Amino acid sequence: MMIFTVFLKELKDTLRDRRTVMMMIVIPTLIFPLVMNVFMKVSSSFEKDAAEKKLNIGLVSSEIGALDNELHHLPKELGAKHFIPFTDTTALKAAIKSDSIQIGFFIPAKSDQNKTAMKPINVTVFHDGTDLGMKDRADIYLNYIQTKWKQERYKTLQIDESKITPLIMVYSNVASDKEMIGKLIGGFLPYIFIAFGFMGCMFPAIDLFTGEKERGTIETLLTTPVPRWQLLFGKMGVVVLSGLLAATFSLLGLFVSVEFMSSEASPEFMKIVSDILSPSFIFMLYLLLFPLIVFFAGIMIPIAVRAKSFKEAQSIISPLNIVIVLPAMVGFFPGIELNEITALIPVVNIVLATKELIAGTLEWNLVIMAFGVMVFLASTAVFLSYRKFESEGNVIS
Repeated sequence: MMIFTVFLKELKDTLRDRRTVMMMIVIPTLIFPLVMNVFMKVSSSFEKDAAEKKLNIGLVSSEIGALDNELHHLPKELGAKHFIPFTDTTALKAAIKSDSIQIGFFIPAKSDQNKTAMKPINVTVFHDGTDLGMKDRADIYLNYIQTKWKQERYKTLQIDESKITPLIMVYSNVASDKEMIGKLIGGFLPYIFIAFGFMGCMFPAIDLFTGEKERGTIETLLTTPVPRWQLLFGKMGVVVLSGLLAATFSLLGLFVSVEFMSSEASPEFMKIVSDILSPSFIFMLYLLLFPLIVFFAGIMIPIAVRAKSFKEAQSIISPLNIVIVLPAMVGFFPGIELNEITALIPVVNIVLATKELIAGTLEWNLVIMAFGVMVFLASTAVFLSYRKFESEGNVIS
């Protein structure tokens, strides 16, 4: 059949284009391993630095009392620290601003009297909110002292702590680990697939239509005894395949990333990831993704057919990426799920359906609805492409 002949011919030409190969194969394959590698190294380095960092802590206190002594004798396990006395809070705040100290404590007068009378001591903690982790370190120090002093007061007052604790909360999460991963981070996977699927379609669509105009080969192609719809479908097949290949290689990159993480992640987590990336999941993912990629191709081709130059087509199609990616970001928001309304919203329905697929909480009636919407839109986009390609004035500049 001539469609297949046109498809093979255009596929060979597309694979010769380095720019298309980079966008379709190289970048999608490398993006996940690179992102995961950088994330793991930065996260590990940040945690190590935060744990090992020796803090300079400023103290403003009118008298050396019990709280001062407790702060100076905190266990080494709570992190390395060095205390610096200050005479007033103005100098203390200036020192935090200049990062010569990281935390400051202001202990008011008569703190020992309050402790003896078993009254609370108002401690002011100064910190820079942009210096992440410092407030947490201060909370750790004060909570340690507070717990210790509470135990001392219970003992002095001869109080059984269990008798003044009316409730003991025990939380039982009924959601499985797979559901937790799917609901919390499941939106990331379809977001990447959709973004790369769109970009994978873009360059072949422009090259196979607008590019032929610029090269002056479109007229020769149209003089062949092949119906235009067959030429269109052959070319469109290459555009769709390019989008699917970009999504496929991003999935391959994800597999590589998972293998890279296997030595550092827990066995339970790796088992959940392996269950998610099963053959049945991949099959369903492609089933949901296919009409979306056809839809992308269908909206790009009319633009590429009408454009007079490669730059013009690229300048029009590139901003569409934002229009597509923004709805795909809905998957990042918790609480938004696939229902009778979201199943009718293009792109959003595929993202949420994939999220439910990862979590294993798929409702088939909603999936069929979402799939039907995308098939309808894909068919409409293909028909629009056919009408534009049939118009000789649009094809020949």
